Amino acid sequence: MKTKMNTNINKIVIKIGTSSLTYPNGKLNLRQIKNLSEVCTNLRNSNKQVIIVSSGAIGAGIGKLGLSSKPQQLEMKQAMAAIGQAFLIQLYQKYFSEYGQICAQVLLTEEVMKNEIQRDNVIRTLSKLHELGVIPIINENDTVSIDEIEGTLFSDNDHLSAMVSVLTGADLLVLMSDIDGLYKKENGLLSNSIIKYVSKIDEDIYSCVSNDKSKLGSGGMLSKLDSIKYVMEHDIDAVICNSNNMDIIYDILDGQKNGKYTYFKKEVS
Repeated sequence: MKTKMNTNINKIVIKIGTSSLTYPNGKLNLRQIKNLSEVCTNLRNSNKQVIIVSSGAIGAGIGKLGLSSKPQQLEMKQAMAAIGQAFLIQLYQKYFSEYGQICAQVLLTEEVMKNEIQRDNVIRTLSKLHELGVIPIINENDTVSIDEIEGTLFSDNDHLSAMVSVLTGADLLVLMSDIDGLYKKENGLLSNSIIKYVSKIDEDIYSCVSNDKSKLGSGGMLSKLDSIKYVMEHDIDAVICNSNNMDIIYDILDGQKNGKYTYFKKEVS
């Protein structure tokens, strides 16, 4: 396992999507949670500050109750989030503890992020957790806020992770999902080739979007690009990569150019 890492990147926000944490039947992928816990603990051991923005609560609730599909009724989705969030954080605590790492749950809403006093409280809490060596695991509080469930402004954890990145002054936002990166467009069609580096999100980049969503998730490539554009405006780098290989985070921090991921960095004029 690689351990040499970029010393210029000290604060990392890692967002992992529902499709990366659950199987198509809705049940949680325990190996993914375990692998993510190991990598994040290793990053923390190397004095990196790490924040996880984790989806999967509704999916976990669906799997826990053995439902065959994502419910459409709002209160049922909220109930799934309540059941699934408790189960999800329990698993994170289990796997992080195996590596001697403490994690903490932080549930946010759009109202909290917009309110100056509450937002400052979030900043202080996250700062203290970092000081204590604890890894925060953030999700939207879907049981009291319907923004992500209903697809409004605060519509998914891609956007939430971008807001958290700016709020905490992160150096890098890593968006992990079930795709390798942003695919090139050739002859009007998306190819199998990954765009390695993007310095500006413009119409050409948006033309490469295929906004397919997973069965259980709420985001898509358009959501990711909007979120990355936002963090780039605040001079924060970003990456889209595949969660099937958690060790890719080491490749990203090592600056390896041959890795399967798309790196977004604002051009310095």
